[in-house]
Amino acid sequence: MNRAIAIEGRMYMNGEWVQSSGNGSREVLNPATGEVVGTIPTATCEDAAKAAEHARSAFRHWAKMPAPARAALLQQAAVRIRERKQEIAETLTLEQGKPLSESLGEVAIAADYLAWYGEEARRIYGETVPSSAEDKRILVIRQPVGVVAAITPWNFPASMIARKIGPALAAGCTVVLKPADATPLTAVKLFEVFHECGFPPGVVNLVTGKGSVVGPEWLSNRHVSKIAFTGSTEVGKGLLRDAADQVKRMTMELGGHAPFIVFDDADPEEAAEACLISKFRNAGQTCICANRVYVQEGIAEAFTAKLLAKVKALKIGNGVEPGVEIGPLINGDAREKVLSQVQDALDKGAVLLHGGRKWEPSDPALKYGAFMEPTLLANVNDSMDVCREETFGPIAPLVSFRSEEEVLEKANALGFGLAAYAFTRDLGRSIRVSEGLEYGIVGINDALPTVVQAPFGGWKESGLGSEGGRQGLDGFLETKYISIKMA
Repeated sequence: MNRAIAIEGRMYMNGEWVQSSGNGSREVLNPATGEVVGTIPTATCEDAAKAAEHARSAFRHWAKMPAPARAALLQQAAVRIRERKQEIAETLTLEQGKPLSESLGEVAIAADYLAWYGEEARRIYGETVPSSAEDKRILVIRQPVGVVAAITPWNFPASMIARKIGPALAAGCTVVLKPADATPLTAVKLFEVFHECGFPPGVVNLVTGKGSVVGPEWLSNRHVSKIAFTGSTEVGKGLLRDAADQVKRMTMELGGHAPFIVFDDADPEEAAEACLISKFRNAGQTCICANRVYVQEGIAEAFTAKLLAKVKALKIGNGVEPGVEIGPLINGDAREKVLSQVQDALDKGAVLLHGGRKWEPSDPALKYGAFMEPTLLANVNDSMDVCREETFGPIAPLVSFRSEEEVLEKANALGFGLAAYAFTRDLGRSIRVSEGLEYGIVGINDALPTVVQAPFGGWKESGLGSEGGRQGLDGFLETKYISIKMA
């Protein structure tokens, strides 16, 4: 990889690469080294409005385009992303920090989302309904909602774009996208693909800059019919309040606090490996990663020993280096939050089994990075911050429990409801627990349940609607009832 890479990021509107109307720009930094990865324009309110106007103009044609034509463009984009996956993944690692192996996997999933929705574009069905009169016919059709404003996070800057743009375009909507301020260059690479594939001008538009500038414009702009947002629950609630003035359509994937339940009939080795994958992928910076690890008393000792050995073996460092499994957190504030949760737990009686501190690299080039030792805490209880607040960092807190009923009550106690996991060999228990968990996604003996063909969405304060699967199209379509009286 060329670490001296310097990408000149640009915005993309109406089929053209443009700079900010205010001529503002900023540097994008590598979170591991502090090196400049590239530059990106900082949009003005006028830029955001112009992008919405272009998308609205393009919508009239795009919505009428035959589904197979829209599908072909999405499929072509998927192929092109796979061809450029190394370049896109390298950019992703440089601006986000995750290991390159994880970035390659994420780019592949982004391509899969576009390919999947290229297929689903052909299957947006309506229906006929039996009429109550001989001279009437009743039709129900589904039509695109309009211009979609997609706002995506920094932790998965490729797959989250594809998971929003894919179904929106398949449904016949046009899109204005604002990527996370920390990771805009991955979005630039994806929009290069859309440009190369010949998407009509205005169908996809990229606006970079501050959410505090772009977001209010799109929320108030009547050209924008829907907001598709992934981010924190706090920000999501604010968007909902602001969207109420126009009853603007919303799809929201918000924060999570996933319980990871290990019953005493589970295989301790398999459960520990699954916990490692779920908790420490992307340095714990995922909305569906294990946050609370509930371990039944009968297996606690064996499971803890297995997991501790695996955590100790994790390799920390720059994501571009071979074999690195834990990269930096996105910034220093994120690390301070993790450290404060560790300290709170220790103050309340938790036992530190491993980690718990800043990781100090021997390589001076990495001194800038907000690295954190992967951390394992025992003797944790539900009064501690780590069991109540979303962590977004590499802490695995172990909480013991006795019965199935007890752990279900604990798991469901919070306002979050995105993802949950349970490990057991008992078929009856797996069904009871999967039905009893108040979460939109449940993995039974599966630490990686997310696939493009299945819905991804949260219950309670973790979201509205679903992305992925055929259900992911629903949020981008309106239902229209047509009653025809024959002459």
